[in-house]
Amino acid sequence: MKFLENEARNVLPKGYVLDYTGESRQLRTEGSKFLGVFLLSLVLIFLVLAAQFNSFRDPFIILLGSVPLAMFGAGLFMFLKIPFGEFFTDKWTTSFNIYSQVGLVTLVGLVSKNGILIVQFANQLQREGLEKLAAVAQAARIRLRPIMMTSVATVAGHFPLTLVTGAGAAARNSIGLVLVGGMTIGTIFTLFIVPSLYMLIAKEHHEKSLMEPDLEGVTEDVNLTPEYAPALTPDGNGNGWKKA
Repeated sequence: MKFLENEARNVLPKGYVLDYTGESRQLRTEGSKFLGVFLLSLVLIFLVLAAQFNSFRDPFIILLGSVPLAMFGAGLFMFLKIPFGEFFTDKWTTSFNIYSQVGLVTLVGLVSKNGILIVQFANQLQREGLEKLAAVAQAARIRLRPIMMTSVATVAGHFPLTLVTGAGAAARNSIGLVLVGGMTIGTIFTLFIVPSLYMLIAKEHHEKSLMEPDLEGVTEDVNLTPEYAPALTPDGNGNGWKKA
């Protein structure tokens, strides 16, 4: 679009202006707002996770280990078109339009849950006494099933959007391709990148949780109720005392 505008300034006579219609006009007027909205979504997710984890490291691990990879997967379906002729993959690619931008913002929230599952469980295992490496390795193995279940369900739910034809199909195809591609590639690489970042950045969680009571120095409960000896009465035969 910038190329067309520059050429129009050189070719068109004075008094002529260049205008757009349809998706081009929508992208021109609203496309510049994408970066601000995208950064705002990252900041909001970071702050919410920081409040939940009570840490700034864990949200950074989650976002850094999942969002860039998901963006890469979505970008494959937006920019990898064959520059010459037609190819069978042309129908599986889209452009950087207003609908794919909506898909990218949505993708940030969807792909973050993979890292949340691993980091939260690894922290829990560390509090139970495991070392950091053993904790994150076990967390990645145990959380593999729920991660795959939710990711497959998300991809399967959005995949029909990539097959839509007819009026308005381009908009739905853009959202569907971005979400399906981003979730698929992002999920695969998140299982390897998040544990690696966890080992590099996460702190040790072996200290006792503040919610757990301190049991050190507490002795066992002792029954302090005094025991009274049975009363004695004189023996009538003069042989001493007997129990009452």
